[in-house]
Amino acid sequence: MIIKRTFRVALISSLAISFGFSGDVYGTVNGEPITKDEITQVVGPQASNFDSMDKATKDKILNMLVERKLLIQSALKSGIESSEAYKQKLNLLKRDLALTLWMEQEAKKIEESTTDEELKKFYENNRDNFKTPSQLKARHILVKSKEEAEDIIKRLNSAKDVSGEFIKLAQEKSIGPSGKSGGDLGWFPLNRMVPEFSEAADKLKKGEFTKEPVKTQFGYHVIYLEDRKGESVQSFDEVKSQIKALVNRQKFNDLIENRVNELKKSSKIELH
Repeated sequence: MIIKRTFRVALISSLAISFGFSGDVYGTVNGEPITKDEITQVVGPQASNFDSMDKATKDKILNMLVERKLLIQSALKSGIESSEAYKQKLNLLKRDLALTLWMEQEAKKIEESTTDEELKKFYENNRDNFKTPSQLKARHILVKSKEEAEDIIKRLNSAKDVSGEFIKLAQEKSIGPSGKSGGDLGWFPLNRMVPEFSEAADKLKKGEFTKEPVKTQFGYHVIYLEDRKGESVQSFDEVKSQIKALVNRQKFNDLIENRVNELKKSSKIELH
């Protein structure tokens, strides 16, 4: 991660600052602690990985916080808090903070109240959404001309070890990005590939290769099918955390919508 410094003050940037880490406090500036919450404010969600970051990255983040805290302290000493603009913006921030904390509390209540029975019911009612389509595991050799592809097929026809020969030829002949890895495409659903490729690959049995070059917009392919697996449905345990997030989000959205509708009915609203 590259963190761009906001302030380029020579004196500050030349300081080698090291802090003794203890709990969620990562240092002090004029006696004021640098906390994990402040790191989150500056860095965002990545702050959760702060403790595992390398020293250079930590130092950049901490130096940013030192600069920020020094400027905040300086701003407070200037008497800015007594200005009318400060008071107005502080009031807006307080109102936004009240809403944010209330929403966090309601979301937590929802999360704590959601039961496994609800999640299982959602799973049963939406099983089609957790289907994994049938997939193929294949290798391919991509060349520019039909003649090149036909020559490769001839060599494969006479090979004792088709799989080994295919990998060797892919590394030697293929102009595709997977050539270096022996043409390995890994597992893929049919709709991931162009139609001509998918249709030809799907006709193969495990261990077979295409006997005719397969032409696509990229060139001519020779395809070797390593394996296939049919359509399946992910188990409840596999998708439980995903379902919980979906259910909780929907319950929260419903809560907000219902609360807003109730408030609108009992409030006087005038728009200009």
